[in-house]
Amino acid sequence: MESIKEIFKIGKGPSSSHTMGPRKAAMIFKERNPEDARFEVTLYGSLAATGKGHLTDVAIEDALGKERCKIHWRGNIFLPQHPNGMLFEAFSPDGTKIDHWTTFSIGGGDISDDGTRPDKESIYTHNKMEDILGWCKDHGTTFWEYVEQHEDKYIYDYLYEVWKVMKSAVEKGLDEEGVLPGGLNLARKASSFHIKALGHQGSMQRRALTFAYALAVAEENASGGTIVTAPTCGSCGVVPAVFYLSQKCYGFSEKKLLKALATAGLIGTIIKTNASISGAEVGCQGEIGSACCMAAGASTQLFGGTPMQIEYAAAMGMEHFLGLTCDPVCGLVQIPCIERNAFAATRAVDANVYALLTDGNHRVSFDSVIEVMKRTGKDLPSLYKETAEGGLAYQLAKK
Repeated sequence: MESIKEIFKIGKGPSSSHTMGPRKAAMIFKERNPEDARFEVTLYGSLAATGKGHLTDVAIEDALGKERCKIHWRGNIFLPQHPNGMLFEAFSPDGTKIDHWTTFSIGGGDISDDGTRPDKESIYTHNKMEDILGWCKDHGTTFWEYVEQHEDKYIYDYLYEVWKVMKSAVEKGLDEEGVLPGGLNLARKASSFHIKALGHQGSMQRRALTFAYALAVAEENASGGTIVTAPTCGSCGVVPAVFYLSQKCYGFSEKKLLKALATAGLIGTIIKTNASISGAEVGCQGEIGSACCMAAGASTQLFGGTPMQIEYAAAMGMEHFLGLTCDPVCGLVQIPCIERNAFAATRAVDANVYALLTDGNHRVSFDSVIEVMKRTGKDLPSLYKETAEGGLAYQLAKK
């Protein structure tokens, strides 16, 4: 498996696959062509179907130059390699085509020329949860120590920067009000949720705060703000919400939070390696479900869970999101995406509590759940995978 740094990418929303990936590809293509080149970009499949709502055109034009770039939308054409296809073409001033490149945005801000996740440098000994659990048992350690054994010595410096951005996104989102861009006229809710939460006490307050923190980050993402993929932009509010709650309400130190972030990164990387975190490929279960796994396992560690309890919490995080469709209304990462971040964050907390009440033994392993998620995602029709043609997107479009 690759470094957990690949699961946590700092960038601007609203989508890792539809914004960060295309921007990255456009920058690469620009670098390999002369300054006076003119560009045409053709977007295919899911990337074209929901690209305007995800600011795909804005990301590409920012990289290539709006005055030098023309974008073609081909939402009815799906290239066989992956739903998020892009064709870049460069022309000289006299109109001669001088370069072309077809690539795919495969989720998490990554691109691939064949639509599959490229083999990056493998720095981990194992890629299945079962094997990592065995290693931890043999060495008397837990997951963050497993990460320490395999990452470079700067991993906590990186995670510290990740946590700073996550924390900033929560706090900035709580302070913002008004309507989100995009045309749905969806009002921000995080600020009012936060104020109302402070009027409650005990578990009700903590639950309401969790909602507020997740909404804050998801709304920042929807407005094109700076966030961290965890594991994607569309699901970026779940992990920060649970971690911010853990610090504010339970007083966990930054050192403990960074160790828990290492565990969250490991869980996300296992999913990314063995299945997918791309909504266009496996539906929202790969985004919100994966984020819930990461937050559930990490918070269980914070509260003293054993490796088996951490694995159980992570398994529940995905198990109860199996089959979740990706159906963004008008192609925007707003409805139902923002609300799903809030509910996934509280579900992660619930999985933590449930796992800690057990001894960690259970029938359906994390690896089995992830394999089912992968197969379920492959079986989902394309209209339920980020095309904005099915589910809630279809229902609300009729009104």
